[in-house]
Amino acid sequence: MNSEEYELQHQKDMEYLANFTIMDDDFMKKVLENKNCTQTDLMVILSKPDLAVTQVRTEYVVHNLYGRSVRLDVNATDSDGAEYDIEIQRSDKGAGAKRARYNSSLIDADALKKGADHDKLPESFVIFIAESDVFGRNEPIYHIDRIIRETGEEFKDGAHIIYVNGENEDDTALGRLMHDFKCRNAGDMYYDDLADVVRYFKEDKEGVKTMCRAMEEMRAKAAAEAEQRSKIIDIKKLMKNLKMSIEQAFSALEIDPSEQEKYRKLVMA
Repeated sequence: MNSEEYELQHQKDMEYLANFTIMDDDFMKKVLENKNCTQTDLMVILSKPDLAVTQVRTEYVVHNLYGRSVRLDVNATDSDGAEYDIEIQRSDKGAGAKRARYNSSLIDADALKKGADHDKLPESFVIFIAESDVFGRNEPIYHIDRIIRETGEEFKDGAHIIYVNGENEDDTALGRLMHDFKCRNAGDMYYDDLADVVRYFKEDKEGVKTMCRAMEEMRAKAAAEAEQRSKIIDIKKLMKNLKMSIEQAFSALEIDPSEQEKYRKLVMA
């Protein structure tokens, strides 16, 4: 990239950065890497002013040796050991009930160590912060918990699924939080913890540098993923149309031996 191309890309990055809100996936992850920001969000969403977050991990991968692994947007743990999965959803499609169920199940599997008693399972929360009202019932928040159908009593298994309606911006703690999630300017935000971090990434010289590097990494990651998808398609075409074995397809496409096992799993998945 020559200097003119670099300057043009930098200008575009600055425009993107100016328009970012916490509802934008990659910007959200940078903001919620800050433990105080994640803690503020959870305190408001759960109405737990004494909640204390001890650990935050973004893009945390929960592996499943026998099936599909998941990459959690934000994984947090509190001082009582409860586990939280926070997912930002711009589309209703990504906030389906079965995705919530699957995330919840893998969080449990990841939390319970081999040989540990089931009673040691921590309380868990899968939280979708959706841009729209997923259920269309005009409620600011939806809590999904198991109940005993015949009695209406809670099952109390410690697993919770929560959907936050991002359309709601009423004059409540939760409504103000959703307002902040859609703010472009830190000066317009209600919550200081969020505003301070947004201001850092958008206005502070070092913070802007960090975000520009992050955007470069995003582009490189997107390009690598596109190349990977293209290779998978090419491998499948050779196997289907030319009746090649997967090894022959690897050879024809000059897939590096160090990557062949990875592509074998992706093609066969």
